[in-house]
Amino acid sequence: MNDRRGTMVQTEIRDSVSPTILVSEVKMVEEKMNILDFFSKYHAYKGKRFFWKDPSGKNMIVGIGICEKIESSLGESSYSHVEKRWKSLLEKAIVYNEFNHIGIGPVLLGGFAFDPLKEKTELWDGFSEAHFYVPQFMLSEIDGNQFITTNILIHSDKIEYAKEVLRKQSFALPKRIEEYTPVSLPSIQKVMEVDREKWKVTVDKVIRKLDGNLKKVVLARASKVNFTKDIVTESVLRNLIQQQSNGYIFALEAHDKCFTGASPERLVKKAGDTVFSTCLAGSISRGNNEVEDSALAEELLSDSKNREEHNYVVKMIKNAMEEVCTTVEIPANPQIMKMRDIQHLYTPVSGKVKETESLISLIRLLHPTPALGGFPRDEALEVIREVEGLDRGLYGAPIGWLDYEGNGEFAVSIRSGLLHGNSATIFAGCGIVADSDPELEYTETAIKFKPMLTALGGK
Repeated sequence: MNDRRGTMVQTEIRDSVSPTILVSEVKMVEEKMNILDFFSKYHAYKGKRFFWKDPSGKNMIVGIGICEKIESSLGESSYSHVEKRWKSLLEKAIVYNEFNHIGIGPVLLGGFAFDPLKEKTELWDGFSEAHFYVPQFMLSEIDGNQFITTNILIHSDKIEYAKEVLRKQSFALPKRIEEYTPVSLPSIQKVMEVDREKWKVTVDKVIRKLDGNLKKVVLARASKVNFTKDIVTESVLRNLIQQQSNGYIFALEAHDKCFTGASPERLVKKAGDTVFSTCLAGSISRGNNEVEDSALAEELLSDSKNREEHNYVVKMIKNAMEEVCTTVEIPANPQIMKMRDIQHLYTPVSGKVKETESLISLIRLLHPTPALGGFPRDEALEVIREVEGLDRGLYGAPIGWLDYEGNGEFAVSIRSGLLHGNSATIFAGCGIVADSDPELEYTETAIKFKPMLTALGGK
């Protein structure tokens, strides 16, 4: 594995099945660029781009092009496959990096499918169950500083030419990035919802399956939005950034499709030996004014159904974190997280992780939380596979990034949609417990559609 920062970090090159070595170089950006303009400049790379902005706006990443793919469709083995491939790639890597920041150098970008055991449909064609890559170019903005990482693969017998190849590769980067001129989104032609009454019958069916052991099942539904012309990804991203600035804004492209959204929910963040997670479950709409908004927040805090849902998530994440951490800190009571269209019960969690644990091992342990799957997890997933009738794909799944020193952050990809040509499939889910009301659950999912629907130009 690579040593700490320096003018050049290099490990011994060993014989390998792969004839190529990953070489990475980091340079600081002197003239700061707009992160979305940089993404937009490379429209010719459509299908090979990644966008990330955390809620604080202090960590932003754009990946352009594909240097190396790490993909898997091995079911539950996909997590270990990705980790093994990533470690193997890094063992031989040469990294030129003199800066002490996370999120630069070789970084793995992408996400895992919600349920690798669920039968896949053509909706998600192009995306693997584990869909990751190392970009050719990456712009990282970390705490106000910007860096360009250039990645290449080079044959081991040509390693002495690595610097020259990196220099030639960097010529593809423009010296200036012009401001992106927003393209108006096309008009919405039609919104196709699931049959309301049929979906409520499914909710009733789930409620009847709840027993002394099975406490909660998260049921999701999709809505398809058709447009008069093809959707421009950059315009949707710009709307998400403007409208949902306190969320995780993400976009992951594959071929002619783009999965994008604005999630309020962190799954896990790792910075050195400190890890952070989020318990997010229980929601209510925003008010029309401050008084109404505060009253709704108080209603949410005192609502037994939502508190019960939230407590399942707190219990599961607390237990999971205690398995891999030497210490865990978690408040006794939830707070309110306010997004543009919805407010949630929210409890932050942090801990000191054991040296033996990686970010991917934490993802595997935490996903899906009861907020997206149910409680207990395995029993809830079985019910979802049986009754939901939806290929969630990357919806509700871990999406984010992992750097070569083990740091990274993954969000839960809710408030999201899949863009493809002149259509968008948007997703929303709700937690079904014993005292759930099917009509209210349908209304809740309609509220959760709003962030993506609004970003797409709807109401």
